[in-house]
Amino acid sequence: MINVPAAADELSKTLAARADPDFALRMQRYFPHEIRALGVGNAAVVEIATDYFRERRDTPAATRLLLAEEVLARASYHEEVLLGFAVLHKVARSGLGGELLDRCEHWLETYVSNWAQCDDMCLKLLYPFFVGHLELIPRTRDWVASSSPWARRAANVAVVKFVRRKVGRTVFELPLSHVFDNCVRLMHDDDAYVQKGSGWLLKVTAEAHPDEVAEFLRTWHADMPRDTFRYAVEKMDPRLRRSLMERGQG
Repeated sequence: MINVPAAADELSKTLAARADPDFALRMQRYFPHEIRALGVGNAAVVEIATDYFRERRDTPAATRLLLAEEVLARASYHEEVLLGFAVLHKVARSGLGGELLDRCEHWLETYVSNWAQCDDMCLKLLYPFFVGHLELIPRTRDWVASSSPWARRAANVAVVKFVRRKVGRTVFELPLSHVFDNCVRLMHDDDAYVQKGSGWLLKVTAEAHPDEVAEFLRTWHADMPRDTFRYAVEKMDPRLRRSLMERGQG
């Protein structure tokens, strides 16, 4: 059994040793506000967590969850938040139950402070979790009412890979009612990253259901923020896209 505070110390020191101040400065261009960064790439952060558990493969998922909590509670740098999530990557699919969703909502509201952290959680932690727990996907719909813009963004980004997804021998289809209800409820959200999340989900949905998304956009184009609309039609057939843009968003 690992000592959680000692393990958090070791992981933090390993991360700090990989710091690159020049890279940290270059990272800033991807964010509208300054972030406190060490300058460690995302792949390197994952590698640090993977290496730590290579000789500790028998560490229970519950212990990893405690360690993730410890790392996140101490985090003062951007990459430390990513490291907290990376601790759980390997056990997300089958090692943890519904309590992980509760923790993720709390982390979104407490520790996540930028779009990159939000999307890292959604695509690297929640995606494998949902592959193993498809029945829990609807719980993310509650996140659209969160006071945190990152939880509201995650309500859409966490499900973008499940619009139509083969899981094992079956194809899971995210209900269109889930997609459209989320986007309507967030239609007047004043956070740009929440709106980009809605646009992303609509764009992915349009690849599988172009007619249904086109009708949704025709109905709601007057209420929908311009950037959300333009992102939603980005990969549509050019003729359909032009028709929708001419309807009032061109």
